Amino acid sequence: MQTFGRPVLGRRQVLTKAVWIGIWLVFLASPVRDLVMTGRSAAATALGALGLAAFVACYLTLVFRYTTRMLDRRAVYVSFAAQLTLAVVLALGFGTDWLGLFVYVSVSAGAVLPMRYATWTIPAVTAVMVVVGLRTDGLRDLLGNLAVLSVLVGFAMAGVRQLVRTTIQLRQARATVAQLAANEERLRLARDLHDLLGHSLSLITLKSELAGRMLPDHPGQAARQVADIEQVSRQALVDVREAVSGYRRRTLAGELAGARTALAAAGIEADVPLEPPAELPGEEAEAALAWALREAVTNVVRHSGARRCTVAFTARKTLDGPLLELSVQDDGVGGSGTAAGNGLTGLGERVEAVGGILETDPGPHHGFRLTVRVPLAAAPTTPG
Repeated sequence: MQTFGRPVLGRRQVLTKAVWIGIWLVFLASPVRDLVMTGRSAAATALGALGLAAFVACYLTLVFRYTTRMLDRRAVYVSFAAQLTLAVVLALGFGTDWLGLFVYVSVSAGAVLPMRYATWTIPAVTAVMVVVGLRTDGLRDLLGNLAVLSVLVGFAMAGVRQLVRTTIQLRQARATVAQLAANEERLRLARDLHDLLGHSLSLITLKSELAGRMLPDHPGQAARQVADIEQVSRQALVDVREAVSGYRRRTLAGELAGARTALAAAGIEADVPLEPPAELPGEEAEAALAWALREAVTNVVRHSGARRCTVAFTARKTLDGPLLELSVQDDGVGGSGTAAGNGLTGLGERVEAVGGILETDPGPHHGFRLTVRVPLAAAPTTPG
């Protein structure tokens, strides 16, 4: 599922797709058996083998290259017309054992033709098969079965093709949304920096010019202007540091969106809330939960080999006060939960700094579970 709807890259993926498509060529056993077992002349057998090889080449070219997208419309139509012509000629020339070729023509129509064409081409191919088969008596039951099979597999392949192309469009849309979000964030950063520094830098420039004009005749007034410049500069530095801290702070909403994207990209079924819980802890505790979610999902994607990952939030009331619990559980290879890596060690220190608790253990059945609990209310301070 990780490569569903993606272009085939690398020798391994090419071989995998070729094997998957080649499996269905087993239904060509009837024409092959007819060639081998029927006592025809050597010339007729050679022509039949050559025609069957050309038919298979057309089929593999269409299904292997053009299912994802129609790279060359003319090549698609020419290959499809050649495949249909070969099916008709071979079935007329060699007999009823070759009628199954029309099923492959229907599959090709569903795999590569636009839907508006496939909806009538598949029934038309089936009708041609019936017309060719009716010239032989006693084939009505076989023709009926082949006609149903041709229509069903043709439209099934059209549905698969549409699913593949929809998946590609969704991936492209996701990439576009991510790019737009990045552009919007850059614009926001530029706008905030302008708002933060524009006034301060203008004031510094103005006071610097005043101080320069007051020297050397009015050194006292120039010193006051320099002092003002220092004060404005310090305040601008504080504002910039606060703004940068805000940009760096992780939020649960952002990490939930990132978790869904990362798990989907890895082909892992994600059971992740769309929004964080309504009641959230303070900024520092929320940031710790966000870091925990990111670390847990990263470990699931990289190391677990899981097929499913579940993220859940639970509000709990304890004697020490209300807590918010984050649980990330997968069904992968699991772990003992006794040895923490550098990532989990640093995460545990971050959670402890906000008064929380980090726990790791095997899942109820298999897999791995990470649990983080942080206080919903700020810890009371002891008056000095």
